[in-house]
Amino acid sequence: MEEGIIGILGGMGPEATADLFYRIIHSTPVEKDQDHVRVVIYSNSKVPDRTAAILGGGPSPVPEMVKAAKALEGAGADFLIMPCNTAHHFIEDVRESVGVPVLDMIGLTSAFVSENHPGVKRVGLIATDGTLSSSIYHQRFEEQGVEVLTPEEGPQREVMEAIYGHVKTGDLEGGREILLRAASSLVDAGAGLVIPGCTEVSLVVGEGDVNVPVVDPLQVLAEEAVARALGGS
Repeated sequence: MEEGIIGILGGMGPEATADLFYRIIHSTPVEKDQDHVRVVIYSNSKVPDRTAAILGGGPSPVPEMVKAAKALEGAGADFLIMPCNTAHHFIEDVRESVGVPVLDMIGLTSAFVSENHPGVKRVGLIATDGTLSSSIYHQRFEEQGVEVLTPEEGPQREVMEAIYGHVKTGDLEGGREILLRAASSLVDAGAGLVIPGCTEVSLVVGEGDVNVPVVDPLQVLAEEAVARALGGS
């Protein structure tokens, strides 16, 4: 069976897109270059800000996301993945625009936690205001009987500053310091597991940074994409 081609609908942001590609490379069992899966990347940094759109003050990202999705389909991608948590609020619009599957990173993550951490009933989520407002994580995890804890108002403002004022501008260390404080506060509040629910957070917060497991949706997505590609789906 011929291997599938992964299509990455990226640019939201560009460094997170590169990080996902890196994770795909390192999640693939290989002995030589030719063992790697084929990947098509459309890094469309012109997609309007997803959080601003969800909160009602910005233009819709859907037209640019659809443009990228159609370009990836036209380039031969067998299925699409999006390295942006907040963008999943618009996933149905993207799915309706193409004839290939679009994987749901949020749903995959909740399923992963349910299967691999069945004893965890409260997870700590670090995400943008847009992702929190959309409740996409809350909905998926509630289906699994898991409560989602999020930072209080003041710490959440710091999370947004870390994402937009530090990580997205290249100051990874400054952003990491702030986001680790947020992660620790969620653990103190009772979270048995932390989820970096923004791909910028994934760049700086990982396993071993707090004293509970960290489940990274970007890594879950990368591993699922590789499995699907190798399975020829």
